[in-house]
Amino acid sequence: MSECTHDCSSCSLDCASREPESLLEPLNKLSSVKKVIAVVSGKGGVGKSLVTSILAVLAQRKGYHSAILDADITGPSIPRAFGLHQKAYGDDTGILPVRSKTGIDVMSINLLLEHETDPVVWRGPIIAGAVKQFWTDVVWKDVDFMFVDMPPGTGDVPLPVFQSLPVDGVVIVTSPQELVGMVVEKAVKMAGLMNIPVLAVVENMSYFKCPDCGSVHEIFGKSRVEDIAAENGIPLVARIPIDPTLAGGVDKGLVELFDGNWLDGVFESVEQLLPQE
Repeated sequence: MSECTHDCSSCSLDCASREPESLLEPLNKLSSVKKVIAVVSGKGGVGKSLVTSILAVLAQRKGYHSAILDADITGPSIPRAFGLHQKAYGDDTGILPVRSKTGIDVMSINLLLEHETDPVVWRGPIIAGAVKQFWTDVVWKDVDFMFVDMPPGTGDVPLPVFQSLPVDGVVIVTSPQELVGMVVEKAVKMAGLMNIPVLAVVENMSYFKCPDCGSVHEIFGKSRVEDIAAENGIPLVARIPIDPTLAGGVDKGLVELFDGNWLDGVFESVEQLLPQE
């Protein structure tokens, strides 16, 4: 048996002292991204893109430069929420993201397709490769907070995203149905396997407040989000109501005009990730 020289670059032995190989992908040489936040959900249709959009808008309103990497390749909805219909283009330096009305940089597959309604019929590894290219080939200039709108679940795309991007924290989005406790726990465990902290859980469609009498109705049943958060050690909970005005604004591409403080505490938690000056 050969003697250990402590030079792992020239050694094929699998010993305990060997440093694990990093799978992180490099940024474009002209890019600068300080913090990356993944917005995840265990199942689709719970409002993950809405939460991603609101957090990016809140960051921008507080004077930071925010960006959104839309990793939901087969179901991209971020461009529609921001009213973006132009196409992204590139030059010798890389692909340039499309900028929203308030200055948020956005990259999504829908900004590259000929027609917005064209389906993306790709297998998992190709989709994961496209997401990696959004990180490596796009020029993200002076970004304070990048929010990654993840596809639902824990499969082919979320795993390589967590391995390839330097994710600093996770925000989990859920809905009030009884089933979601199990789904949230799956997302929490996946983040734990990647050694990424869960910053908050956001319950969307949590309740409806009558505009006439002000009474609150929990249409999908009594919320258990606080219990679920406590059971999984999640430090922060936020609840977004069913709000026709908010939904209508998103459908019209006007998410940057939303009025509500539902996620202020969540963004404050995200903001604390930046080094204090």
